Amino acid sequence: MKELELNFEGVERLPLKEFTEKAYLDYSMYVILDRALPHITDGLKPVQRRIIYAMSELGLSAGQKPKKSARTVGDVIGKFHPHGDSACYEAMVLMAQSFSYRYPVIDGQGNWGSPDDPKAFAAMRYTEARLTPYAATLLAELGQGTSDWQPNFDGTLSEPVRLPARLPNVLLNGASGIAVGMSTDIPPHNLREVTAACIHLLEHPGATLDELLEHVRGPDFPTGAELVSPAADLRAIYATGNGTLRLRAGWEREEGEIVISALPWQVSGNKVLEQIAGQMRAKKLPMVEDLRDESDHENPIRLVIVPRSNRVDYEALMAHLFATTDLERTIRVNLNIIGLDGRPRVMDLRGLLAEWLEYRLQTVTRRLQHRLDKVESRLHVLEGLLVAYLNIDEVIRIIRTEDEPKPVLMASFGLSDTQAEAILELKLRHLAKLEEMKIRGEQDGLAAERDRLQKVLGSKARLKKLVREELTADAEKHGDDRRTAIVERAAAQALDETALVPAEPVTLVLSQRGWVRAAKGHEIDPSSLSYRSGDAFLAAARGRSNQAAMFLDSTGRVYSLPAHGLPSARGQGEPLSGRLNPPDGASFAGVLIGAPEDRWLLAASDGYGFLAPLAELASRNRSGKHVLKASGKARVLRPAPATLAEGALVATASSTGKLLCFPVAELPELARGRGNKMLGIEAKKFAAGEEEMVAAVVLPPDTALKVTSGQRVMTLKPRDLEPYLGERARRGALLPRGWRKVDALEPDL
Repeated sequence: MKELELNFEGVERLPLKEFTEKAYLDYSMYVILDRALPHITDGLKPVQRRIIYAMSELGLSAGQKPKKSARTVGDVIGKFHPHGDSACYEAMVLMAQSFSYRYPVIDGQGNWGSPDDPKAFAAMRYTEARLTPYAATLLAELGQGTSDWQPNFDGTLSEPVRLPARLPNVLLNGASGIAVGMSTDIPPHNLREVTAACIHLLEHPGATLDELLEHVRGPDFPTGAELVSPAADLRAIYATGNGTLRLRAGWEREEGEIVISALPWQVSGNKVLEQIAGQMRAKKLPMVEDLRDESDHENPIRLVIVPRSNRVDYEALMAHLFATTDLERTIRVNLNIIGLDGRPRVMDLRGLLAEWLEYRLQTVTRRLQHRLDKVESRLHVLEGLLVAYLNIDEVIRIIRTEDEPKPVLMASFGLSDTQAEAILELKLRHLAKLEEMKIRGEQDGLAAERDRLQKVLGSKARLKKLVREELTADAEKHGDDRRTAIVERAAAQALDETALVPAEPVTLVLSQRGWVRAAKGHEIDPSSLSYRSGDAFLAAARGRSNQAAMFLDSTGRVYSLPAHGLPSARGQGEPLSGRLNPPDGASFAGVLIGAPEDRWLLAASDGYGFLAPLAELASRNRSGKHVLKASGKARVLRPAPATLAEGALVATASSTGKLLCFPVAELPELARGRGNKMLGIEAKKFAAGEEEMVAAVVLPPDTALKVTSGQRVMTLKPRDLEPYLGERARRGALLPRGWRKVDALEPDL
């Protein structure tokens, strides 16, 4: 079988590396220059520019009747922008949304989306659109020789390369886009402020950034709200072209309720309500009773938060909501723009305005020169027509008798080709005597205009004056007051979780196998609760639901969990191992709860221990914090609450039935460690397992001690404790016969 021979003659060959590199670079430059980034001249991307131009060609100016959006989209993608219709329509919608664009370019009729869902707009077959009056600042000078033109994608039509913007639209409406390897995020600004800065820079080319910032106070967003970034941050953004802004919702108190009337840019009111409602469901906003959305046509944004009482700190509540919801939002700023040289770069405010003014001066110069050329051309034609009127009989004779009258007219009266052609195209009705007077009047008017144009073109000062007057006129016509207030405020701080939880009394119950639950109230008897098969009660602690629950394990590590998040005592609880990561083989020895300043006694069976403030024991780590360092074979004892009141005693018991009570002041207060010797246990006997400390508690002043031995409980009143009083680290005295196997000690409160 004959093999197929391939002929590569005339085919360009490239290494794969070079081809892929060139293809990717070409694609990157296309995305950067022709899709994602705005141009400094008109502040538009190609699709936006083509939509606006196509609408002007359809006659959809501000004063005309709107047409179906599908008609506009069809013209755009059929004549200038051969891409998807949905993407084109979405770009059109964005320019019509008053909550997205500071100065909308398109006036839409129908459903064009809402702040809650900007993309919930009707299909293009239902909506109608025309241009707004502001669009005239982009298009008004288009036919006056101000723009370069290029063929469209199939070469059958021409389209403008740039629009001759009379205002720096790139700053006024801003832009955002993601290209290849770069992006842009330009916030919108106030027209009057930006125009004032342009005029100042036009009159004072050496103006500093600080001088310009006296006019441009900061971005101005269509949805209002508050710009709370510090002045130093704003200056840094305009100096470098990069940074972040903090926007905060506007609110006020109204008859004891909080009314939110303005949201940050591109924030949905529905999403904010969902975020607040989610916190309410999670019981993280106990100070809020109700939440309502009262937005309507007259009040586009009106969210009402009803506090539970007048004692609620409104400022603290709003600061918490600013920190935890979209009521405060951070916006990125990146002034990445395609400059006059056709290259993208990040610009500072002064450089941006200076380059746009350079473009504006070029545009006005081209416009004036275009008009001057028209005037001079018309004067040239009028000069020829005047010659014809002065020699009308001879002109008529030449036209009637000559086969080719144009060259004869040119030779007879010294006319140019253009003048002779204009004479030949005259209508008979224009041969009246009155026309001569009209020609001379038109000549005088055009001559005066020519002189005026030449003076302006010949003087930079007059050219700048004209630009300044036009900027001022446009600012008066299209400008408005600032919507976004600039207020320096402290950073929002979320309320501590414990401050958001109601302080209800709870009893924490820990089982021997490490299952935990929280019962409401302090009256419950933990030993009477039901436990899983093979499990039993180990320890309990009483506190408040807004406090941290801490758990001490057999290795001396302490773990923290919010008490309000523990399972209810109606069931059998949950294993702590599901929420914490104790070491392998470790078990839990006790539970602690209380105020941060409360002290607890931590001790080990070797007779050592110390007092620890709860604030020092807290740990957010699932693996806990190593606090009690027990030596050798020592086991961790159940922790006990402590008091530093004068007269308080520490009661300790050994496995040999000895009881020692000493003043609590003799124990050190530590954050972690082994502590001091509490009960005099001989090291040899402890090592041999013959004696150890089995229990230790702190007795408030004048409090009896309950000694548990098996199922029996003996109460020792304060006077009964005198035989057992001594100094720390003593051996103590023997308990009565039958009570020397101590299982637990606890104060009789």
